[in-house]
Amino acid sequence: MKKEKQFYDRLSEKGVSRREFMKFCTFLTATMGLNATWVPKVAEVFAAPKQRPPVIWLHFAECTGCTEGVLRTMYPWIDTLVLEIISMEYHETIMAAAGQQAEDTLHAAVKKYKGKFICVAEGAVATKYNGAYGKIGGRTFLEIANDVCKQAAATICIGACATYGGVQKAAPNPGGYKGVGDAIGIKTVNIAGCPPNPVNFVGTVVNYLLLGKLPELDGLGRPLFAYGKTVHDQCPRRGHFENGEFVTEFGSEEAKMGYCLYELGCRGPETFNNCPTAKFNDGTSWPVEAGHPCIGCSEPDFWDKMSPFFETL
Repeated sequence: MKKEKQFYDRLSEKGVSRREFMKFCTFLTATMGLNATWVPKVAEVFAAPKQRPPVIWLHFAECTGCTEGVLRTMYPWIDTLVLEIISMEYHETIMAAAGQQAEDTLHAAVKKYKGKFICVAEGAVATKYNGAYGKIGGRTFLEIANDVCKQAAATICIGACATYGGVQKAAPNPGGYKGVGDAIGIKTVNIAGCPPNPVNFVGTVVNYLLLGKLPELDGLGRPLFAYGKTVHDQCPRRGHFENGEFVTEFGSEEAKMGYCLYELGCRGPETFNNCPTAKFNDGTSWPVEAGHPCIGCSEPDFWDKMSPFFETL
């Protein structure tokens, strides 16, 4: 109870009421596909977590956009996530250590928590020329992935690059870049997107803390709670084919904000993601609501298969 009170006191200091926090927990619970009875338990994960699983976050070939997205989550703030909910043992972007000290920290964490830590991988892995297209501390991405990921209890890939190779894998791909799971032959949980919504990453972590297991996955390793429906099926601007013609659906107030962007090249009908319901920037908006067609960034090889982006499918 004391720990929970301290948590709500800190929320209050940041200008967030308990009611606003519970509203977020309700949203996250719904996003995870759980019914309303789970809301208090989800809140407890943040307010009074029973365990702090060790996390090792690796960076391979990427732009750090996925990390930046997580750093900008509204709830939980990154300090709460790192210091109270999980135990972040290694993360190049936010850790103070550098150089050999950082390398020593990584090796020590892997040894100490072997088989018990969660590995979060961000970025694609080069496989040609023994992985020579990318190195950290004298070791190739391929060596690091084989060493660290295979000793983890589970590996969560965050972003298009780590999940399926991303822009690094786009033709002609001279470095032989692949997603982490494909590169080293392991099963991974894939939080796909470029970048993915931080809510989907947080939901995956909360699912693990709440239920003691990772969420159910689709055939591509993505959590079903976030990637179980197409963007088109959830989009308030959607349309449909009728007698060979594409007809805009104006069956709701939300749909009246504009026409379906299918003919402008929207890849929503072929893309599985919860962008229309989760949105970005604390639920403010998402690309299609802002007038830009979906580019299918949560699908494998979207740079090659979905482009040119502004042509009708």
